Amino acid sequence: MRKLCWFALPCSGGIFLCVYFFPEAFFLPLGGLCLLFTFFSLFFRGKIRLRIALAASGLAFSFLWTGCYQLLIRAPARSLITDVPCDYILEATAYPKETSRGASLSATIRTIGCPAAKIQLYAGEEALSLHPGDRFTCRLRLSPSDSLRGEAVDFYEARGIYLIGYTQDSLVLLERASAVPLRYLPQYTARLLKDSLLRVFPADVSGFFVALTTGDKSALPPGMYSAFQRSGISHVIAVSGLHIGFIAGLLAFLLGKRSRLSVLLGISFMFFFAALAGNTPSALRAAFMSSLLLIAPLVGREPDKATTLSAALLLVLLPCPYTAASASLQLSFGAVAGIYLITQTLGSQWLEAIPKWDGPVSGLLRKALIFLAGSLSVTVGALLFTTPQAALCFHTVSLVGPFTNLLTLWAVSGAFLGGLASALLGLAFPPLGVALGWLTAWLGRWIIFVARSIAQLPFASISLLSGYLLLWFILAYGILLLWLAGRRYIRPAIPAAALLLSLGAALFTVLWPSYTGALTVTALDVGQGSSTLFYSKGHSVLVDCGGNSSDDPGDIAADYLQALGSSHLDALILTHYHTDHACGVPELLSRLDVSLLILPDVTPEEPLRREIIDLAKQSGCKVWLLSDDSHFSFGNADLSIYAPLGDGGANEEGLSLVCTVGDYDVLITGDMNDVVERRLVRYKSLPDIELLVVGHHGSPNSTSEELLLAATPETAVISSGYNSYGHPSPEALERLGAAGCDIYLTDQMGTVTFTVKGE
Repeated sequence: MRKLCWFALPCSGGIFLCVYFFPEAFFLPLGGLCLLFTFFSLFFRGKIRLRIALAASGLAFSFLWTGCYQLLIRAPARSLITDVPCDYILEATAYPKETSRGASLSATIRTIGCPAAKIQLYAGEEALSLHPGDRFTCRLRLSPSDSLRGEAVDFYEARGIYLIGYTQDSLVLLERASAVPLRYLPQYTARLLKDSLLRVFPADVSGFFVALTTGDKSALPPGMYSAFQRSGISHVIAVSGLHIGFIAGLLAFLLGKRSRLSVLLGISFMFFFAALAGNTPSALRAAFMSSLLLIAPLVGREPDKATTLSAALLLVLLPCPYTAASASLQLSFGAVAGIYLITQTLGSQWLEAIPKWDGPVSGLLRKALIFLAGSLSVTVGALLFTTPQAALCFHTVSLVGPFTNLLTLWAVSGAFLGGLASALLGLAFPPLGVALGWLTAWLGRWIIFVARSIAQLPFASISLLSGYLLLWFILAYGILLLWLAGRRYIRPAIPAAALLLSLGAALFTVLWPSYTGALTVTALDVGQGSSTLFYSKGHSVLVDCGGNSSDDPGDIAADYLQALGSSHLDALILTHYHTDHACGVPELLSRLDVSLLILPDVTPEEPLRREIIDLAKQSGCKVWLLSDDSHFSFGNADLSIYAPLGDGGANEEGLSLVCTVGDYDVLITGDMNDVVERRLVRYKSLPDIELLVVGHHGSPNSTSEELLLAATPETAVISSGYNSYGHPSPEALERLGAAGCDIYLTDQMGTVTFTVKGE
């Protein structure tokens, strides 16, 4: 089977080269050159001739295949993009998901002269009634899927979606799918399983079991997914090779391994389950690999790891070459490659080191150690390649992942298979499904408890955006690789001590300014929104928590604070009730212990105000509704909070504040306009301001000359991101420049931190 490997591996590598490096115009010419080299390779002699020919033909096929895909699929889809909205006929290919502004769903768009193109559609609430297979029409504004909020993204293209559509009016249903279309049977089955899981499991774990079984994370409560990420086990609630492996093992046990019928049924069920989970690259990888391993004995071949892995990679990439950009695919194949390379030899060495005790108690202890050694060797192998990839994609590294995996993976298989069985029983005989769900729920509660508890630990996860921690990560990985290469001669205590000492030095360097300074002020990069963190001597206050970044603003704030070694917030202050200042509050309250929530006492009928107050009460957070000026102290700093000074809208009815430490003052005005700014200057005794958090993201109607003349700020920071308002405006930037301010922009510089040194 190695001949297949010599073809599949270069072919997959060629697809990666096309997606990441070569311009589209080069695909077909490169394919022709490789075909020519394939012809010349026939003049070589010996075994090398066949290998070179296979590798060259694999490269040629990859370039030609990707070039044809570009010409026949991707280019026609992108040709539909125009500046003018047009009417289109579409077919829903998935159930819609609710968004803050309506619904989002995937669909196919059909036009004369072009093949059906996949599209991610954003529509109004009327789209929530659609089912897979429904045909409808609407006026759309189409945009390319490789850009979102002004940033380059590859998430959609990795799924074969090259268009994003925004409805310009209500959609009109043309034809309702009268029966379940066969091609959409997995989507309908996934919806049935989800509904059954929500019925048979208790409310505190039902969302977890939906994610565990179907990969749908929409039912997870706030904070749970981030807890799994920080604790290093997010793969548990993303249907992947782990889950397909459980199914493959169960089918092998039930059906046997050699029967052609059992192999056919097993392969069919695995691919159906992969489709049910959305045909994610990791699920397809596992289905292909398990299928190849099942087929090999039937055709008289011994399973070969390299061939199986490379062939599965090629089979995943062929339907859509741009899947190569999927982080899920890269992490999945990286994990398997690491397990293949290191797990067996590492596990064997650790097993040899376990003493062979006699006696019932000693025997049980030895079995426990064998289980731990096996689990840890698999974890280390999986993390070998996935950790750098995850660091590159997400800029964070979980330091506790191996420990969390040891505590939870033993329960994951039972939870997954029990959840699947409970859902199926719930469809056929609900009382039995509820009974099994009640028992299985305890496994889910254990996994959730471990993930949430470990996620709260200081430095459970670290950000590699810091240069010192990035250098530590590179050094740590070098130490780990050296130990793996010479582990027979190096005691584990030596690299472990080197890792801990170097990590301590990196954290000390990063945290020293925050711990020794009188105050640090951090304007977090939350996109078009605002979130400013004050930190003084172990105490912290967050002003606003909202934005439109790809990550939840609550996660961004919680990650930053926990990177300082704290999971406690003395106070959260919301200047006003707009989502770009408050949409991250649910996630923040779920992750951090917040002692006090300070809100303006205006618009009691505002739904966002009621939602935030209810969430605060549920989390045990005290609420202050301010209608008069107030003062608040934390660490070495004092806060003067000014009650709303205007009326007529949320921006004008917001709080403003001055944070003071020594002779350093910071002013935050929220989104107030120039009229309210003049009232602030007239009625409040503003000190000379050293730092101004510019109002309303740098809009032309804020940061007036009157405010700048009265406050005389030396430095200004503008929190903004991709938007259609033109923020920060040229007028605001010009006024700030004329006032002599040093200007910092989060949309260009990312998160910005100012440190006030102690006396």
